[in-house]
Amino acid sequence: MSYSDWFRRPASGRGAGRPRARKPILITVVSAVLVVLAGVAVLLVTPGKATLNATSVAASRQDGQAGGTKPAHAQSAPALQVTSVTPGSSSRSVNGISPIQVGFSAPLAQNSPLPRLSPSVAGSWKVAGTSATFTPAAGFPEDTTVTLTIPGGSSGMRSAAGAKSGAGGYLTSGFTRSFSTGSYSTLRLEQLLAQLGYLPLTWTPTGTAIQPSDTAGQLAAAYNPPSGSFGWQSGYPSVLHSLWSEGSGNLIVIGAVRAFESEEGLTMDGVAGPEVWSYLLKAVADGHSNGNGYTYALASKSLPETLTIWHDGRQVMQTPANTGIPAAPTVDGTFPVYEKLQFQIMKGTNPDGSKYADPVYWISYFNGGDAVHYFDRGSYGWPQSLGCVELPQSSAQTAYGYLSYGSLVTVAG
Repeated sequence: MSYSDWFRRPASGRGAGRPRARKPILITVVSAVLVVLAGVAVLLVTPGKATLNATSVAASRQDGQAGGTKPAHAQSAPALQVTSVTPGSSSRSVNGISPIQVGFSAPLAQNSPLPRLSPSVAGSWKVAGTSATFTPAAGFPEDTTVTLTIPGGSSGMRSAAGAKSGAGGYLTSGFTRSFSTGSYSTLRLEQLLAQLGYLPLTWTPTGTAIQPSDTAGQLAAAYNPPSGSFGWQSGYPSVLHSLWSEGSGNLIVIGAVRAFESEEGLTMDGVAGPEVWSYLLKAVADGHSNGNGYTYALASKSLPETLTIWHDGRQVMQTPANTGIPAAPTVDGTFPVYEKLQFQIMKGTNPDGSKYADPVYWISYFNGGDAVHYFDRGSYGWPQSLGCVELPQSSAQTAYGYLSYGSLVTVAG
């Protein structure tokens, strides 16, 4: 029996002999309405019944493609560019505490990498709009070459527009710029030495003084000293006044630097280099003033020969002294004390070629082999030495106590 025969076969019982009616095949489907809101396709699903029609489904798909809105492709942000760098490339004598600023063609992204500085110093970068500014906390030392590196490429500095779009906005390529800091001011060196008691002068600032603990302010002043006035302590002789020169190197400053180096345990050369400045600024911050006071000595070769000493603005002693004989004179000039010994066997050669080895006490060397010291003589006040300034024992011991390292000794006559 074929399928068709079986279909036509009447069933037994009710309705037998009458062919069954063919019902259409109903398929429950989901009718979908594609609604486009603000460029976003939203599928609304409604349950219902429909006759499956492949042709209408295909047409619906075609209509959806033809009438739908495609999402716009993201566009790359313009490349970031550097528009300015301050200080300018190869600038010299730059104040080491001055801010460093880099300008850009567009605002920077919040998470953009920042420029780097070498040598590295304490400080902070701040991004504001189209600029990035570094403010040193302590500053760069004098006579220093500073190199600014601005990173570029995909891992370099980036604009806010580039970060937002996720494409572009980078600095195309990185580069470096360099500048040099200036030298610290001799005038400021004098001001600080005066404040710490290493000069025979005082210094009074005009207006509000820089606080000792203001590290940035003190360093800025080292490059650009504040205004103020010097004043001599009373009692010092005119010959010492003549050695002073405000704002430029002079013997008084050299002696003061030696005295400071001695107090701080530094090599005594009288030169205010980077190490001296570092210790000097720290001494100012700590309030570490000169514990020895200021001493000046004048050896006069006018008969009768004398040695006079001033300390902290007043004359503290005057004593007969012996200077060198004509064959071995004591050299005229002003010199800072550079070595001190309580006792020594002083050896040398006499003018006649013979050798000597004499015990001497309370020795303060100031010029080569010339020193202020005690040597036993029958009298004092006229040339008898081989270049030294000889004193009676008690006077030599007193002078030794006043003549600290860096104290100036002037020989004149």
